[in-house]
Amino acid sequence: MANAKISVVVVDDSAFMRMVLKDIIDSQPDMQVVGIAKDGLEALQIIQAKKPDVVTLDVEMPKMNGIETLKNIMAKFPTRVIMVSSLTEEGADITITALSIGAVDFLTKPAGSTSLSFREVADILVQKIRTASSIDPSRLIAKSSPSKVVAGPRKVSAFEKAIVIGASTGGPRSLDQIIPALPKDFPAPIFLVQHMPPMFTKSLAMRLNSLSSVQVKEAEDSEVVKKGTVYVAPGDYHMGVKIEGSVIKILLDRSEKINNVRPAVDFTLMKVAEIYKGNTVGVILTGMGRDGAKGAFKVKYYSGKIIAEDESTCVVYGMPKAVVEEGYADFVLPAHKIPEKLVELV
Repeated sequence: MANAKISVVVVDDSAFMRMVLKDIIDSQPDMQVVGIAKDGLEALQIIQAKKPDVVTLDVEMPKMNGIETLKNIMAKFPTRVIMVSSLTEEGADITITALSIGAVDFLTKPAGSTSLSFREVADILVQKIRTASSIDPSRLIAKSSPSKVVAGPRKVSAFEKAIVIGASTGGPRSLDQIIPALPKDFPAPIFLVQHMPPMFTKSLAMRLNSLSSVQVKEAEDSEVVKKGTVYVAPGDYHMGVKIEGSVIKILLDRSEKINNVRPAVDFTLMKVAEIYKGNTVGVILTGMGRDGAKGAFKVKYYSGKIIAEDESTCVVYGMPKAVVEEGYADFVLPAHKIPEKLVELV
């Protein structure tokens, strides 16, 4: 069994896309396509019969769209699903919803979707399939909605405390457990870094805003930082803070990628810790790799606090694990326990 190939079912309404995806996957020595479906109804039959390790699922399809198909998959036979989305606003909105329902990850179709342009993202696709295949499917089943945390009465100035939250693969699911649970009068700004391309970060902010009492928005360069607001780093920009006069403002930055990503959690943690010092609270959520570990060191250097998401609620226990193994985590908590701790700390 150790040498068994990763089995994949490809679901797409475009015959051309089905062919391209199949070619890319079958060209890998460690994976193979075991089924192809042109719509959601056909997909459910094939997935039930083949029980694949991973499914690539088109967002926009006839008969049964990607969201309805995904809901059925997660309810009947939880499977690792990678959404394949067009780089449109609607595609981004649907993808963010899919990630909250239980999709592991997503891939954007390149503009033009010619065979050549899609082969440019072939390496990303196969890497995402390999990562997905290692995830325990039981971790993907949606949790119940979080209950609001009630904050005790107190007044805090915007300078006092700041929260930085960093997430990657599986992040939207954990964020659904955290941001909507915060009280409206949460007395600190929150800087949120989720590894995602442009447009998707905006959709994430809009979705969280619709579910939450605190305001959630995509960050804009040089806007004044306010408490009780969640600032989402825009895709392809690092996010930090700067002081102008006596005011703290958002800093957006297009410098080199860090840990091969932009936005990077490390960048935000470092910039925020430099200004808020010991009043910084870093929260490292589910995700691959080590982004956040160096930033967590900086927060600890200034005597701030670090919360790492517990492995039990992580889709991928990579980023929090790095922080825990380095000894930087003050608290290790499942996602639904983090809002309570944040209210306590601020």
